[in-house]
This record gives sequence, C-alpha cells and structure tokens, in this order.
Amino acid sequence: MDTSATERVAVMAIHPVYADAILQGTKQVEFRKRKLADDIETIVIYATAPVQKVVGEFRIRETVVDAPERIWARYGAVGVIDRHSFGEYYASAVNAVAFVVDKAIRYGQPRPLSELAPSIPQSFYYVHRESSTQVAHGTEMAIA
Repeated sequence: MDTSATERVAVMAIHPVYADAILQGTKQVEFRKRKLADDIETIVIYATAPVQKVVGEFRIRETVVDAPERIWARYGAVGVIDRHSFGEYYASAVNAVAFVVDKAIRYGQPRPLSELAPSIPQSFYYVHRESSTQVAHGTEMAIA
C-alpha cells in the first residue's frame, strides 16, 4: 500500500530566534512538553511573531523523553536556551521531550501559514506531507 499520500508532518510554532538557530544548525534539539504521534518524522517550522511565516522544516533523528534534569544534562549545550529559561519551562513537568534534529531545510521563500493551515498552532498540529511539500516549493494548493 502506498502511504506517501497519507504521511503526516507536524507544524510547530517556534520563536524566530530558535527557528533560525535550527535552520542554521546551531540548535540541534527542540524542547517540548509533549511527544508527537509515532508516525511523525518531520516538523515544519512556523516562525512566530514578528516573522509569522512557515520558514523551513527538519527531520527528527530521535525523540527522547526523560526527566527534565536528564534532558538538560544530555542536550542543554546544543539546545540554544539558557538553563534558567529551560528550568522555568519545565518547572512543573515530570518529563521533558527532546526532538533531536537530523536534517534542517530552510525554504527558499518563507510562506504564509494560511497556505498550509487555517490557524496558528498553540504548540503544534498535523498536516499531510503533500501540503507541506507544496508550501516548501511555493506551489498552489487547496486547503481541505
């Protein structure tokens, strides 16, 4: 069965400084409080205000779930976030999630989120891979 038409990606809202660091290769892990669905291998990056555009994507090499202290010890040096901010973000969390970046791609032309999804994600949401590919290449598409 051909699954390419049903493959999903996650669209994730990321602050511009962190989005740019991922796309430059300096931020090698994205920290979150929740895991993504098991079938997700790609995260499409929506850079939040003031950029407010879909700017690129990255493949997930590995998803690691562990106590925040252990995630910091393992990935803090490549997370492009200071220890204090990390601690505040996970203050009441039992687990932290680290999405290890495999390959990041900056889109040639940042695109409006409206070309991919109807609203801004609070954290993330899922779309079909075909939709994000069309946005990456600047081709027209219909939102279902």
